[in-house]
Amino acid sequence: MTTLVIGANGQIGRQFCALAREAGEPIRAMIREPAQQPWFEERGIETVIADLEGDFTHVFDGCDQVLFTAGSGPHTGPDKTLLIDLYGAIRAVDVAREHGLSRFLMVSAMRAEDPQAAPEKLRPYMVAKFAADAYLRASGLPYVILKPGRLTDEPATERVAASLEETGGANTVSRANVAHALLHLVKAGGLVDREFVLLDGQRPIAEVLA
Repeated sequence: MTTLVIGANGQIGRQFCALAREAGEPIRAMIREPAQQPWFEERGIETVIADLEGDFTHVFDGCDQVLFTAGSGPHTGPDKTLLIDLYGAIRAVDVAREHGLSRFLMVSAMRAEDPQAAPEKLRPYMVAKFAADAYLRASGLPYVILKPGRLTDEPATERVAASLEETGGANTVSRANVAHALLHLVKAGGLVDREFVLLDGQRPIAEVLA
């Protein structure tokens, strides 16, 4: 089952792709430009060049499921948040459905269901995630939505939690743990129409994402 990775060149995307390659999991990394290819080619990872702001329908051919971990990044404005995090995700859902893919795995954000509760500068991002998640749920496409907490660059522990109550209020999760969680979800093909909050914690990933 080949997984199309949208956002493969991002911080989580690269870590996931490296883990998937090591695990022998078939993936296709969608990247924006040829300059990004060497990192993937050195690791034997198939790439396809496309832009979420352009035509990317061809990249789905031959894939069975899609992992959407793309993001406009913290250094862009609300315009890119709309085009990438919202409309890019919506278009990807539509194309995945048209191609008959088996699942759509969405990397969202904890508390995306309540954008007004987010710090003011994060509200456009949370609104985009809120709307993209809602669109995916209503699409009829089997899905999994992963909602990480505040991201850090700490190393992987492969120990996570599913709620703030479980962590005593700590709201962070390492990008490395998110990548490991995504590998678990990609392999768990029978897991559909589920949503998970993900935080650093004490339980094994397989237990939390059951």
